[in-house]
Amino acid sequence: MREIPVIDVSDLDKGSIQLHDDILRAYSGAGFAYIAGHGVPQDLVAGVFEASRRFHALPNADKMAVALDRNHRGFIPIDTSTDRTSTLADVTKPNQSESFMMMRDAGPGDPDVQAGVFLAGANQWPELDGFREAVTAYHDALTAFSRRMVDAMLHAAGAAPDEAAPVFERPTTWLRLLHYPPCASASDDVYGSAPHTDFGAITVLAQDQVGGLQVMTPDGDWIDAPPIPGTFVLNVGDMLHRMTHGALKSTPHRVINRTGRERYSCPFFFDPSAAQTVRSLDSVPERLRRKTFEPIHFGDFLRSELGASYDQHSDLQTAT
Repeated sequence: MREIPVIDVSDLDKGSIQLHDDILRAYSGAGFAYIAGHGVPQDLVAGVFEASRRFHALPNADKMAVALDRNHRGFIPIDTSTDRTSTLADVTKPNQSESFMMMRDAGPGDPDVQAGVFLAGANQWPELDGFREAVTAYHDALTAFSRRMVDAMLHAAGAAPDEAAPVFERPTTWLRLLHYPPCASASDDVYGSAPHTDFGAITVLAQDQVGGLQVMTPDGDWIDAPPIPGTFVLNVGDMLHRMTHGALKSTPHRVINRTGRERYSCPFFFDPSAAQTVRSLDSVPERLRRKTFEPIHFGDFLRSELGASYDQHSDLQTAT
């Protein structure tokens, strides 16, 4: 793998054999692809980037007024997130980025809130005209697209989407508005985002023109994933890897911003319900299986991951 493939999903709802072949080829090999023809209006993409720039231009006191809460929503300052669970590098220094996080909004009547599901709750918003509307519109569009894309990816891996339906009935969704300041350090152990795999189902990334995303090849080399206008970069996470018996690959990646310029990106994460247990699907054919994984409760897994990576959640691993 010397470059990341491009897949046109204009006919996503038709479920053609050719499209499923393209998806399987890309995600059983690279684990990453550029997605063209996704149908998400460009004005929504431009709107979420403008919202991100406006938010990150606020005084720090205004951003800290919506600091990350126990439901993992709000502002994450620089130097407070460290990938301590990474098996790919000895990560001792925090990521050189700041971000705003929103998730699926769940009010008091939501079944997950009433059941006390981990992270279920309401978003918090800065006092910034039009921000909530732009961010919510993008989140909702990406949720709809991701549902369709996950179904197609399960089909490509030979799985029956109906078998996975309960896992995604009320998905865990995250929209993160990331800002990477110019990094003055040339140290090898300072990252915008340290080497890692994503822990959910899929990640749909919109990135600006600065670049900085790198993907690990099967040989252990790093290749650039420069922005291609009109596309998303979409990758598989650990949970979809588990569900497909390893047929779809969760690939390590990192961000290094040595350009001397600010970088903005807007990753959207579409993940299983935190109330559900993730299992390797019986419907995946034997010929595509690489490994069968033990069932894992996604909410318990999240609690451990967040407790290890975020200062704000450092007590989650021992919380009851």
